[in-house]
Amino acid sequence: MRILGLVLAAGLLAGMAAPAAADAADGAKLFKKKCTTCHRLDETGKKKVGPNLWGVVGRPIASAPGFRYSKGLSKHKGKTWTEENLDAWLTKPRAFAKGTRMAFPGFKKAEQRAAVIAYLRSAVE
Repeated sequence: MRILGLVLAAGLLAGMAAPAAADAADGAKLFKKKCTTCHRLDETGKKKVGPNLWGVVGRPIASAPGFRYSKGLSKHKGKTWTEENLDAWLTKPRAFAKGTRMAFPGFKKAEQRAAVIAYLRSAVE
């Protein structure tokens, strides 16, 4: 019986599709639709309501020059915008940094978050 269970489990795992790679083009569309009202993504360093996100992947949190961060996000100083931290932030900003001024509620779908992160990373390459 145990062998049958292992065989069935192996068959189910083999039949599962590997997750699709994050699509930076989809991320660009989402960024344009959901993020450009408040954020720029260019080499100028100029900000809007929110900080410029050029080079945000791998950058220290709350470190964009000339931007005054909320206390909620400033509590994360010393940490880095890793893909994991960006994913947590983009899931629900107010849960990641209580007291943030960012009004965006987050992306519910993991695929959307992965696509936006892929776009943020690819935009500077």
